Amino acid sequence: MKSLLAPVFPGGIIAILIFYLDYFQFELVEKFLLYAAFVIVPLVILLLNHDEKNKHQRMIYAAMKWLQFPAALLTLASVMSNKMWGLESTEIPGILSLGWLLFTLLLGIYGLTTIVISKGKAAEIAIGAGLVYFFIGGIWFTLYQYQLNLFQANPSTHALSSLHFHFSSAIVPIFIGALGRIMKKKSWYPWVVAIDIIGPILIAIGMIFSKPIEYIGVSLFACNIVVYTAYLLAYLRKNALDIKAAFFLGLSCLAFYTVVVISIFYPLLKNMYSLTILEFIPIYGSLHAFGFVLCGLIGWVYMVDFIKEKANQSAS
Repeated sequence: MKSLLAPVFPGGIIAILIFYLDYFQFELVEKFLLYAAFVIVPLVILLLNHDEKNKHQRMIYAAMKWLQFPAALLTLASVMSNKMWGLESTEIPGILSLGWLLFTLLLGIYGLTTIVISKGKAAEIAIGAGLVYFFIGGIWFTLYQYQLNLFQANPSTHALSSLHFHFSSAIVPIFIGALGRIMKKKSWYPWVVAIDIIGPILIAIGMIFSKPIEYIGVSLFACNIVVYTAYLLAYLRKNALDIKAAFFLGLSCLAFYTVVVISIFYPLLKNMYSLTILEFIPIYGSLHAFGFVLCGLIGWVYMVDFIKEKANQSAS
């Protein structure tokens, strides 16, 4: 029987090699961006619904499935040309990055079509917004590879902004949208979606122009994730679901709360073990990227399959 996650295996192998082989002399932020291109995005594509009667949406979906891996390879080539091939002073890294930019544009277009045909459904709007944020992440990645200064921000800030939009900004709305598809209607849910769409923009603006705005965006976003994880854990406890879906979604929530606990106790740990914030960043990043995001996406992929099988059984 073919695994649900089979489309992600080739990219997953490449991502593992990028993280663990000394051959790839990349910055940590670049490794996480490549991990997003090779692993996170194909998992997101597996989650997406498309209307078979909508020819344009069906064509975009097929194009995304076929072009994702070549676009990720171009992203890898872009970073390698900048860090390993001695082409950092040329236009080559920037030109190669355009492949990922165009692919994320395709994701953004799909997201907009999802919003347009959603007929006001908050869950679909959240998912569509998450896909649009991937495109914004693609823009920041291209700016980083061209080493351009924009809005008084240096290329390092562009890399962090790209990472922000490839992970939290894109993934959390998609998670909340996936939850909205299965939860009973709640009056507060549209507000969660609205904050989830506004929060990443505030964070991005704050990273460049104003720290207070960034703190407001981060606080709103974190509160939204608390609401999402709390409701999801309650849902998992009350409903009989696929064991793999429940396991990975539970693990995703646990990873988020672990990040929260570590953040709270960071000042104490810093004094006890003389650890700097730079030494904690890989811990935060790993828990978020491999725990909250990866486990959450895998869990939702299994959940979507479980719901489809249950619907087919009910129909027959």
